[in-house]
Amino acid sequence: MASASGTGKLSREEFRRQRDLDAARKAGTAPAAVDEEGKPINPHIPQYIAQAPWYLDTGAPSLSHQRIPEYDRSADKLDNWYDRGAKAGPAAKKYRKGACENCGALTHKKQDCLERPRKRGARYTGKDIVADDVIQDVATGYDAKRDRWNGYDPSEHKKIYAEYAAIEAARQKLREEEIDKQVTTDLAAVRKVAKAGKGEGGKDDDFGSSDEEDEDADKYAESADAVGQKLDTKTRITVRNLRIREDTAKYLINLDPSSAYYDPKTRSMRDNPVKDTAAEDAQFTGENFLKYTGEAPDMQQLQLFAWNAAARGNDVHMNANPTQGQLLHQEYLKKKEQLKESTKVSILAKYGGEEYLEKAPKELLQGQTEEYTEFSRTGQVIKGKEHVAVRSKYPEDVYVNNHTAVWGSWYDTSTGEWGYACCRSTVHISYCTGEAGIEAARASSAQNLLASSSAGPSSSAQPEAPKAERPSSVTTDDRKKKADELFSKRRLGEGEVKIDENRLAAALREERDRKRKGRAEDEEDEWGKKRKKAETAEVTEEDLGAYAWALTLIVLADQRIVHVEAYRMTRRMTEDPMANYVDAEDS
Repeated sequence: MASASGTGKLSREEFRRQRDLDAARKAGTAPAAVDEEGKPINPHIPQYIAQAPWYLDTGAPSLSHQRIPEYDRSADKLDNWYDRGAKAGPAAKKYRKGACENCGALTHKKQDCLERPRKRGARYTGKDIVADDVIQDVATGYDAKRDRWNGYDPSEHKKIYAEYAAIEAARQKLREEEIDKQVTTDLAAVRKVAKAGKGEGGKDDDFGSSDEEDEDADKYAESADAVGQKLDTKTRITVRNLRIREDTAKYLINLDPSSAYYDPKTRSMRDNPVKDTAAEDAQFTGENFLKYTGEAPDMQQLQLFAWNAAARGNDVHMNANPTQGQLLHQEYLKKKEQLKESTKVSILAKYGGEEYLEKAPKELLQGQTEEYTEFSRTGQVIKGKEHVAVRSKYPEDVYVNNHTAVWGSWYDTSTGEWGYACCRSTVHISYCTGEAGIEAARASSAQNLLASSSAGPSSSAQPEAPKAERPSSVTTDDRKKKADELFSKRRLGEGEVKIDENRLAAALREERDRKRKGRAEDEEDEWGKKRKKAETAEVTEEDLGAYAWALTLIVLADQRIVHVEAYRMTRRMTEDPMANYVDAEDS
């Protein structure tokens, strides 16, 4: 009966033998079990008492887990406590290694020091070293450990009592002085002064209500009836009432005799008297209704599992070993869920149909909104809110430096670069110049330079209009004229010349061939002969035009390279970890 066989599972034969042995011990035909001390164990002790929990199981019949453990009661004294503030001998003369850096004591560290924090600790000054604390090992017993007043000095309460007594004496003296000042002998005035000494409204600020209010409360306390009880002031007998008088009795909810049964002895009605009423609308649903709320159903399932396991030969008992039953029940539910899942998978693998088990999310099936939107046949919104266009996380439609278009809105096909459409500038984050920048870029292009150089003297021979005749606003013709003046042959020092287009093309072709082959005037040719310098060769107008055009392109290229290099040098390298480094010696 008292066998603490642990959590091992018994076979059918062992379970039958154990049951027969327990029956024989109860009948007296078999000797009782003996514990480790040689004492017999009563076979009529219930199993949940005789069986030890899993954390106290010794593997043999025993009742030691039901006995109070023995300990030394001599050390269990209520006056055995720490000696507060005790110091161990005189203080040291100099600082010791490993001591507190603040006070110099060896019994604690700086973070645990209770002395006043010094500006310079004892470690650095070596002065005012505090004596070491007395480390006591107080072995408290069961009662002393749980005594809330253990270590309290009763003499501390005398200080509080003396303080309140002094306050009350001073208040009484003040009342007597106020009464002595009153000339009249009216008793009501004297009472008024006495009440004024206790605070506004006759209430004492420190000690509650006045004496008169206490008397009134005692006068009406006996005749007052509390909720839930009836007090007879003559016999001093308190009769307990189980319900409030305003509540309707259970047996009055439904007067049909065939309705729920009402037990007058225990005043209980387990079933619902009105079964056709919903639980949320019913006045009383029966006392059994509470048994199926909260954790009660889980407890019933756990108890049912323990009964079924014990009937199949397993050593499971909810009262004797609840932790074991809880763990076995959780393991049973886990295996049951795994078996159910494996069965489902095997059925779907054999017969198919898994696609019919999948359904749309609940948010899509029952998705609703209060916004009304009406569409036309073409899909346009007639009434309601228009759908908001999806925007990126980057800033959109942000114009900087007076630009009216974003970067990348224009592509230069001649150079293959991106820029701004408002000013045709290919320099990022540059200041917008508007139409003037477009005309300047167009005038400085290679095609415009070639066209202006082949136009002849007519383009540069026109006299400059006087400043007085110019209009106040700058027009497109003025910009073209200014561009012709800047990039004409007169600007380059050639004067008024006339160039043949065919000869200019041949000169350009020859110059390109010379640069491509890399042959200079003083180099050797492929036959090893020195090329003689043509001293008598004349420089034609076409050569001058080719040189002028090449020089113009070189100047423009140099200007672009300079701008690009200036931008690269002034650009802030945010990804460079040494961008913000400043040497202390250099600064």
